[in-house]
Amino acid sequence: MMNKDTIIKRLSLADEVAGRLQEKIALGEYAIGEKLPTEPELMAVFGVGRSTIREAVRNLSNAGLVRVQQGLGTFVERQQVTAESLSERFLRAKGLELNEIRQLFELKVAEKAALNRTEADIIQMRKHLEERRKMGFANIPEACIQADINFHLSIATASQSEILLDMYKTVAHHLKQYFLELFIDTESFIQTQELHELLLQSIVDQDSQKAWACAARITGQPV
Repeated sequence: MMNKDTIIKRLSLADEVAGRLQEKIALGEYAIGEKLPTEPELMAVFGVGRSTIREAVRNLSNAGLVRVQQGLGTFVERQQVTAESLSERFLRAKGLELNEIRQLFELKVAEKAALNRTEADIIQMRKHLEERRKMGFANIPEACIQADINFHLSIATASQSEILLDMYKTVAHHLKQYFLELFIDTESFIQTQELHELLLQSIVDQDSQKAWACAARITGQPV
């Protein structure tokens, strides 16, 4: 039977489990390089479900304390959380989190591109968007995904903001693998092709408000 010190309160379960694990790591109970107990073992220790354990481990991974190796387990990377640059944090972002970071940039990048684009920028955006359309209807996911990323990168370039472009490049560099895992075909890209064309036209027209609105619709954010 589990004692009262072992059971985790229902409020913020994953955060509390992560905090308890972090304490154990800091105290040396789990040494650097050592493998953490398995999910079932941690479930038994803390009296919580599998999803809570996974979220807690993900929190520790995001903090750089542990490293998750598929098929091998979770290993302690360091005992204390250390400061890292924003760029380094982006590099560790995975999956949905990475896509959410990208979505934060889309609206501002689109707005600034509409204000600052050049004719050369328009040529590049049109080229990548046309490639996106062709690969979408040909149902070639990897090529369609790359064209989509290239299109949005060309918008970031057109924004004439070096910091936005650098941040977008950092995210986009790691986004392709997530999209390849997420999309088994190009149906979603076909469905959003018209929205992307509207976004391009608003940038060509230098209509920053419409560009913002189009980007919001593409990323599923309130207009």
